[in-house]
Amino acid sequence: MSAVPAVRRAFALPLPGRSPLVLGERTLVMGVLNLTHDSFSSDGLAADPARAIDQMQAMVDAGADLIDIGAESTRPGSLPVSEAEELARLRPVLRAMGGRVPVPLSIDTSKAAVANFALDEGVAIVNDVTALAGDPAMAPLLAARGVPVILMHMRGRPREMYAEARYGDVVADVVRDLQRRIEVALGAGIGWDRLLLDPGIGFAKTSSQSFDMLAGTSRLSALGRPVLVGASRKSFLTDAVGACPPESRDWATAAAVTHAVLSGAHVVRVHRVAEMVQVVRVADRLRLAAEDGVLR
Repeated sequence: MSAVPAVRRAFALPLPGRSPLVLGERTLVMGVLNLTHDSFSSDGLAADPARAIDQMQAMVDAGADLIDIGAESTRPGSLPVSEAEELARLRPVLRAMGGRVPVPLSIDTSKAAVANFALDEGVAIVNDVTALAGDPAMAPLLAARGVPVILMHMRGRPREMYAEARYGDVVADVVRDLQRRIEVALGAGIGWDRLLLDPGIGFAKTSSQSFDMLAGTSRLSALGRPVLVGASRKSFLTDAVGACPPESRDWATAAAVTHAVLSGAHVVRVHRVAEMVQVVRVADRLRLAAEDGVLR
């Protein structure tokens, strides 16, 4: 099977109060803003809204097309935080933002009340790492609000997710699991045109399984919805490059991002926006050249 699909399908993602987000003409870059003290990238910006907004603006200036805001760490082994704590971290930042960030924002949460608050404050997309399995109120809320949702593949919860890393063919199993979550979303009344899919690299997957899943990204196209890949700085990369802290994994991230783009990802979620924008632009040119060769 070729690593490069013949053509990457284009989608128009409806956004509340905005023009639809076009996916597929080029790869979009989603910057990550963490408001936690125990997050994967340890931004810890909840107590400093002005600095958080400055960081979002810096991402926009560097070329970010979207920004994903999280107030609860979902890294492997992390402990959950209460709804009240998650809201307390988000509230000052979102209320200080006042529409100053020009790109669409997503909220990384699995709690319906947190998602509802963020949507009220102008966030446009919900990024649910549990794919609607974490809170029974989430799917009805998103259906009622008519907003897009990113359905990420994960088994179990962050604290014990590796215990669920049992697969035959990991790619086939992830495709099957995501199809079930799509059916749940549709059954709850969430529009087909509002679904994005994330294979959950590093979530309930060993390092080897994460590499296999990343290598098989193109197979997600069979599900008929746009794909988001988040491999940035994740620990599975150290299986290839050796032990190093997250901030030293950006070169490894660049390789993972390149493969994701060539395999048909519509969006890549990254921590270093300026550098990964360059990676994506080159990978997109390579992709276009490969498509042109196929179509001749």
